[in-house]
Amino acid sequence: MSSNETPRGPVDSSRIPRYAGPATFARLPRLDEVGTADVAVVGVPFDSGVSYRPGARFGGNAIREASRLLRPYNPAQDASPFALAQVADGGDIAVNPFNINEAVETVEAAADELLGTGARLMTLGGDHTIALPLLRSVAKKHGPVALLHFDAHLDTWDTYFGAEYTHGTPFRRAVEEGILDTEALSHVGTRGPLYGKQDLTDDEKMGFGIVTSADIYRRGADEVADQLRQRIGDRPLYISIDIDCLDPAHAPGTGTPEAGGMTSRELLEILRGLASCNLVSADVVEVAPAYDHAEITSVAASHTAYELTTIMSSQIAAARKDAEAK
Repeated sequence: MSSNETPRGPVDSSRIPRYAGPATFARLPRLDEVGTADVAVVGVPFDSGVSYRPGARFGGNAIREASRLLRPYNPAQDASPFALAQVADGGDIAVNPFNINEAVETVEAAADELLGTGARLMTLGGDHTIALPLLRSVAKKHGPVALLHFDAHLDTWDTYFGAEYTHGTPFRRAVEEGILDTEALSHVGTRGPLYGKQDLTDDEKMGFGIVTSADIYRRGADEVADQLRQRIGDRPLYISIDIDCLDPAHAPGTGTPEAGGMTSRELLEILRGLASCNLVSADVVEVAPAYDHAEITSVAASHTAYELTTIMSSQIAAARKDAEAK
């Protein structure tokens, strides 16, 4: 798409009420309605990798339902993301719920296909297991990527019950496979008890920095965002957000809640502070609507995905404008 072409945007809410019709993300067109997209929003209804409460397989559609109230202009970033680039809902990647290895392979293959069209991915989980195949696919295109991992937990376990693919192991596997740039890795929002201090020692050896939820509380969103920008630089960046990085007051609908998390406002402000980073794809995972109340968690997740989509759309539009000016 050239800068002169007009993307197809959301359904006009002044003509069709927000609560009417199918729930695509932000009421955007389906991918099959527009052919190709600059940003494809896709769901992965999979939660066979969880270690505590299940239900994240329903997260993607819960986020879509909550996104009905999103509007076309994002004043926080002074951008209209759906006018700057073609964003479309690519539906769900259907994976085998009884075979984790096969599910991981299916997600990777589907991501390869979508990225091969030139799209960036905004993935809605699903549990955090899916981050590994998504990172594999992104690294095929960009080489080892920088990673910002927003989560209450490290997700760098070795195995759990002997299984190497779970929602607690994706980033150890990613480091082992050489698909992450170990000079630019950080966990954000971590907190809570661990099995032992060795968890932190192992994590540090892999190259991860840690910004705890207490750090965010004490230092503030702007200072944290500045620190993360300096760590990432101009590297291709993948952002993976487990919604349990938020305090249970802001995200009760998740599988492994931990007290003392950041607020939804802090998360959104940090993401807005990363708008200059080269965001190549992202995910929001671990929304488990069965434990939610009044869509608190899915509303937070939908706004999180909206901010990430705005960053990607703005960068795509700027790159396209620069290319056409040459």
